[in-house]
Amino acid sequence: MIDVKILRTNPELVKANCVRRGSDVNVDEIVELDKQYLEAVQKLEEMQALRNRLSKECKTNPEAREQVKALKGELAELSTKVDTLKEEVFNKLSWLPNFLDPSVPEGSHDNDNEILRLVGENPTFDFKPRDHQELGEILDIIDTKRGAKVAQSGFYYWKGKGAILAQSMFFWVQKMMVERGFTLMMTPYAAKEKTLHGTGYLPFFADQTYKLEGEDLALIGTAEQTLVGYHADEMLNANELPMMYAAYTPCFRTESGSYGKESRGIFRVHQFNKVEQIIVCKPEDSPKYLEYALEGEEEILKALGLPYRVVNICIGDMGAPGYKKYDTEAWFPGYGGYRELTPDSNLTDFQSRRLNIRYKNAEGKREFVHTISATAVTDRCICAIMENFQQEDGTVIIPEVLRPYTGFDKIEPAK
Repeated sequence: MIDVKILRTNPELVKANCVRRGSDVNVDEIVELDKQYLEAVQKLEEMQALRNRLSKECKTNPEAREQVKALKGELAELSTKVDTLKEEVFNKLSWLPNFLDPSVPEGSHDNDNEILRLVGENPTFDFKPRDHQELGEILDIIDTKRGAKVAQSGFYYWKGKGAILAQSMFFWVQKMMVERGFTLMMTPYAAKEKTLHGTGYLPFFADQTYKLEGEDLALIGTAEQTLVGYHADEMLNANELPMMYAAYTPCFRTESGSYGKESRGIFRVHQFNKVEQIIVCKPEDSPKYLEYALEGEEEILKALGLPYRVVNICIGDMGAPGYKKYDTEAWFPGYGGYRELTPDSNLTDFQSRRLNIRYKNAEGKREFVHTISATAVTDRCICAIMENFQQEDGTVIIPEVLRPYTGFDKIEPAK
């Protein structure tokens, strides 16, 4: 959520940002509602002051007592109006996108993202490389058919050595996160609507959310929601910043509208596993920690030996809460292109304003913290391992860094 003071003092700046981001929010309507709200608040305060003054005169002035009685109803009515207008303004403010870093590229599609660097060499094969879905079936380590039978399409099983590989990778990455200074967390797998709204997933991604019927709860789409929500309505100690958290969780998303080649296999599914990085920091430090989180993502990919690229996300490919965002994209030989692995976003104070997370700066002034949300690894990374390290007979070679955890160096086709 943006600072309402900016809306009040420079609505044209907000309008220009909405136009640039393709948002159709009616800024003039919000400005007018906010004006009505401020006027109602002022009138309410004036009437409350009048009531307080008259109340002091009630013992000696019968006329004052009558005036106080008359004001009671008006005050109740005006107080309700103030509350209603406040909620309306808040709801409409919630739809305003975050401002953008000047370095965010223009563009309307992921094809317009700026390629910052290519790392590693794409493998070459003397045979036609298979995608992870076909490899998963040959190796008998991915079962999407029974996932659909037990749940529905978009759910799946890791099986046998596939499950061992997955668990090994997630454990190794969590260990790495701790070594990089993150506090490891185990979080709830569900969150209240307030938490989802506070992190910006509502209202912007409501169609991606699995809501629990009859409960003020939804399954989390990412540990970002529970890790950022952890400090809601808190005043943090400046000396303890940054606070860095990492958590491994299953994640649940409807992925509505997904189909075709992009959804083949387990690349875009309803449930997946993820290690998330969250950094809560002082505003002046968020650019530095955006880079720090990206450094960790690249360290993982280099250690695994995966070829990848880093892209600077363009305007049209960035979610409304984002101020600046990088993606790492691995090469997928079976797919024949680069595919997103891990996003890394600077959300500035967009989330902390919604969740009321503040700290006292050096001058003793209360400020909102900034938040960095960055994915360390997901199941997609295992899919990239399978496609990049496949052999002609379907065997997949395990990256050396994972072998101490898996206990084997390859997965061979099922007999």
